[in-house]
Parts: sequence; structure tokens; C-alpha cells
Amino acid sequence: MIKGGISLVIQKLGKPGYRIDENLALCDILGVVARRAIQALRGLWLRLFLHRASGLVFVGAGAKIMHGYRISAGRSLTIGSGVRINALSKAGITIGNNVSILDNTIIECTGVIRELGEGLVIGNHVGIAQNSFIQVRGPVVIEDEVIFGPGVSIFSENHGTASLDIAIVHQPSTRKGVKVCRGVWVGTRATILDGVTVGEHSIVAAGSVVTKDVPPYSIVGGVPARVIKSRKDRTEAE
Repeated sequence: MIKGGISLVIQKLGKPGYRIDENLALCDILGVVARRAIQALRGLWLRLFLHRASGLVFVGAGAKIMHGYRISAGRSLTIGSGVRINALSKAGITIGNNVSILDNTIIECTGVIRELGEGLVIGNHVGIAQNSFIQVRGPVVIEDEVIFGPGVSIFSENHGTASLDIAIVHQPSTRKGVKVCRGVWVGTRATILDGVTVGEHSIVAAGSVVTKDVPPYSIVGGVPARVIKSRKDRTEAE
């Protein structure tokens, strides 16, 4: 009865079909509920400083949100412990429904105030695992149903290197932006560099460094990443 009721609440928060594992003991469930209640209380405080939040916000211990008035969130946003979000940017941060940003992840929209970052859009049903880093200088778009493994990094800026007479730190940077399309899985400690679009329903293998566009339905891996095979080929073979 209790498990069914909690499953129903979670479904209504934006996770259709969600069911609690039957192996969970009642004491475990109560512990989880208590922790989530504390996170929800922190979220109620944070909501006061956001531009908009359509539903519940859960916030872990030690999370730090800067320029929260530039953040708009949908239903059911989870921000893990130790997360740092600096939303200072031209377009701010827009977050969809049922999004998780887990422990110690950093989202940095602006590094120096002489040139603000463009902005970040995160779609619906997105999971960003622990210790990820998203640098928002050019525009970054993460579409619906994307999952990041732990330690994923995104960089949306490159330093200029054209001149041999001027130190790289003083040369103009370029900001093309990054787009991760719908249904993509980015594996643990993968890195996506500026100017890259990762096509829909693709898989980026753990530890890869993605330097160029990834075709839809592709599996890529390596440093630099290359196409290993198409997911469509596997489906057709089956």
C-alpha cells in the first residue's frame, strides 16, 4: 500500500510508469522519504529566488545557486548536494520537467563579466550524473531524454591561436556552442568540445573526446571520438 502510494506520487511528479523496487524495506522507504522531505524544504526556500518554478524543487546539502533569478524550471527539479550553478548569462538557464542535476556538478554560465555567456537550455526528463561540468560560453542546448554519466564535461568556447606573437590568453575566443539532441546517452567522463552537435539517440562511449558532429543513431568512442557503428545497423540485424 505504502509503496504503491509513493510510486503514484512520483509518477504525478513527472515520471510516468515509475515503480518502487519491491525489495525495499519499509525502513529504507521511510529514510528516503525523510531525506526528500528535507530537500523539498530547501527547495521551497530556493524557489523564492528563481525566476520561475512550476513544481517541486529538491535541493541537497551545500548546493550553491548564483543569480537564481535567471533560472526558469519546470516540474520536479532535483539539485544534488554540492552542486554549483552560476546562471549569470544573456539568456539565463531554462530547465524542463523532471530534471536531475546530481552531486557536485558545476554549471558555469559566465567566467568573466567582460563577456557574458549566452545561456543554457535543458529539456524534459534529463539526468545529469555526479561530478559533471557544463561550461556555458556559447549557447548550450540539452534536449529531452538525455542522460549523462558521472564526470561528463561540456565546453562551449575555444581560445584563439592564430597569432604567434600574442599570448593565447589575449587572443579572441570563439563560441560556437554545443547541442546534445534528444535521447542521447553520454558515457562516464566523456568530453564534448565547442561547435559539436551530438545527433539524436546517439551513444558517446565512456572517456571519449568529441571534437566533431556525431550523426544521429551513432555509437562513437575514442580520443578523438569516431563513429564505431550505427545503432540502426544493429536494429536491422535483429
